[in-house]
Amino acid sequence: RERRERAAAAADEEFSADFLNKARMVFEMIDEDQSGTLVKDEVVTAVQTKKDVMEFLSNCGNANLQYLCVPSRLAQALAVVDTDGDGEITITEWESAIETALKAKLEQARARREAQAAADRRELEAFTEEFLNAARECFKLIDVDASGTLTKDEIVQACKSNQKVVTFLKTCGEPNLQFLLHPP
Repeated sequence: RERRERAAAAADEEFSADFLNKARMVFEMIDEDQSGTLVKDEVVTAVQTKKDVMEFLSNCGNANLQYLCVPSRLAQALAVVDTDGDGEITITEWESAIETALKAKLEQARARREAQAAADRRELEAFTEEFLNAARECFKLIDVDASGTLTKDEIVQACKSNQKVVTFLKTCGEPNLQFLLHPP
């Protein structure tokens, strides 16, 4: 579990660095006049002409940034991102919106990891149950006198003559049980 958490933290850190770099590059791509701020015309032009800008905004995880790609919602999205209301989006305002997007993306990743871990646990539990049932069945096949204990003779006889027992022992993955097929 600890190893999984370290791996998740490292993946989140790597994703965050990459996401923030892309966000900075997209800001610079939109900022045609290199003024350090974004205005409506720059956003409209970038969304219409720059595939990377459109792709990043569409998938960034912040609804207001995504709405910059939707003409009918553009003015409202700009107003929300432009927190000081001066008609321009500064790098600080952009980064604030990007932080919101990043938090959403990290939360999605966390939820995916938790769902995958739960699915993995269910799969392991199902496998364990199936394996234990097969082991119990094998035990019953070997325990011909139904005493609840296995004698050496019962084991030797089952390993020689019962194909189900042999198949289970070959495929069980447990060296101590597989050894029964080839005693010294």
